[in-house]
Amino acid sequence: MDRTVCVQLWLLLLTLSGTGGTLVDVLVDRYYIPKVCPREVQTEDFIRYHFNGSFHADGKHFDSSHDRGKAFISQVGLGRLITGMDRGLQGMCVNERRRITVPPHLAYGSIGAGGVIPPDAVLVYEVLLLDIWNTEDVVQIRSYSKPATCNRTTAASDFIRYHYNGTLLSGEAFDSSYQRNGTYDTYLGQGDLIKGMDEGLLGMCVGERRVIIVPPFLAYGETGYGALVPPQATLVFDVLMVDFFHPSDDLTVQVKELPKGCIRRTVSGDFIRYHYNGTFQDGTAFDSSYKRNSTYNTYIGMGYVIKGMDKALIGLCMGEKRTITIPPHLAYGEDGVEGFIPGSAVLVFGIHVVDFHNPKDPVEIRVTHKPQECDVISKTDDWIQYRYNCSLMDGTLLYSSDQLDLPSVTTLGANNVIWGLEEGLSGMCVGERREVFVPPHWGHGENGAAGVPGSAVLHFELELVDLQKGVPEGFMFVWTGDSPDPLFPAMDLNGDKLVPLEEFTTFIMLQVKEGRGRLRPGVDADSIIKDMFNNQDLNKDGKIAENELYVTEDDKAERDEL
Repeated sequence: MDRTVCVQLWLLLLTLSGTGGTLVDVLVDRYYIPKVCPREVQTEDFIRYHFNGSFHADGKHFDSSHDRGKAFISQVGLGRLITGMDRGLQGMCVNERRRITVPPHLAYGSIGAGGVIPPDAVLVYEVLLLDIWNTEDVVQIRSYSKPATCNRTTAASDFIRYHYNGTLLSGEAFDSSYQRNGTYDTYLGQGDLIKGMDEGLLGMCVGERRVIIVPPFLAYGETGYGALVPPQATLVFDVLMVDFFHPSDDLTVQVKELPKGCIRRTVSGDFIRYHYNGTFQDGTAFDSSYKRNSTYNTYIGMGYVIKGMDKALIGLCMGEKRTITIPPHLAYGEDGVEGFIPGSAVLVFGIHVVDFHNPKDPVEIRVTHKPQECDVISKTDDWIQYRYNCSLMDGTLLYSSDQLDLPSVTTLGANNVIWGLEEGLSGMCVGERREVFVPPHWGHGENGAAGVPGSAVLHFELELVDLQKGVPEGFMFVWTGDSPDPLFPAMDLNGDKLVPLEEFTTFIMLQVKEGRGRLRPGVDADSIIKDMFNNQDLNKDGKIAENELYVTEDDKAERDEL
């Protein structure tokens, strides 16, 4: 025997008495029962239902809530309905459909009703139950999804942003924030919402989903709400809490990763480069520097970013990772950013500090190894050979001398390398190793260079491999002690009063070998000596005579090799 038949036998009594076949009790046909029925009509419950009323004798309609355009509302079991309906409505579920047949003595009897219901009429009601509530009802709350972590829940006077689908108890939709493509934003617990929602939204986590069932007297009551919510309607809200904050909230900071050996933290006025992922409190992403494959670069503490970020970027270490939660009054406020940030949105940033510097920073040098003997150190005009690794502060390798086919060489002071590297290579002895940190104003500046991001702090690991003492700018040869006096006889090795290129070369190389003179390092010696010879050979006959060597003071200023 199926459920419908069982229920009919349990609820309904059909009795024939005497020979006239008189119907002595209500006949109920439950021809549609919903699969889920959390609550059945009981005495003293209020109900809202649609009905069509007809006569059993000829099927003629005498009344219909559908024709009136609104459902019928009443209380059950207290005599406010005809006795037959009071009995026939007992045990109904919302969305259940019943056919209730009522004999005259349980309807309008032998008198009838106002010319509409004739005497002794058997009445048939087709009923659809839409709503049930009781004066003892409270707001019903069922959370069906909660986030794994919930550090804080909603409280009175919080400002909340939530999505919802609103239906009547029968399942008929009356409103949805999703259809408007925007959250519902309001203060909680201050009377801006219906009482039942003010209560039902308390204690929620961001990302939590709830079903909140609000009885009519805690919703829109007897008046309903325009064409959306009928009078005395129980409301069902399926809610997703998107975010919330309190107007007194400050930003919150959670350190995720703190590098070892942090000797300096950001201060106001520093220029910082950092990566970030930006989300709302529910985890929805709105922006990311990683997707643009470029750090966000700005001065901090000077109003170039939103107030909360300006504050949050103070006191960080290079390489540090933090999660920063910023309430809207420290972000984009009530207006948000059209098409990007909703009004009154709490923002969550996961940041990673790549590097930072101050425009006044010098080059920082850390000696990691120094030979025991360090008598000769690199200076301006010296020719040096060195090894290096150049990285960003997050460890990203940019360049390395190990990647080159030829050794790295330069003459200090010749502006062949960036200023910061020049500074880092100065004062070194052969075999010394250093770490050198070059701020961008000593490096490649705001624009960067090939492979080097703009405003990047550079980290060099240096080792001096070779050092040859140099000569001043514009010189090809200098005496390291007193020159021979007189000079020409010392140059004229065979005493024939003429010095050809071969003899000049032999003389100069002898001075270098014996430490009395020094050629410009890093340049081919034969080329330098030939240039020196040509400068002294005034008549260009391929030989230097004594009168060509001793020149006027004006000429000496121009030709100062010897």
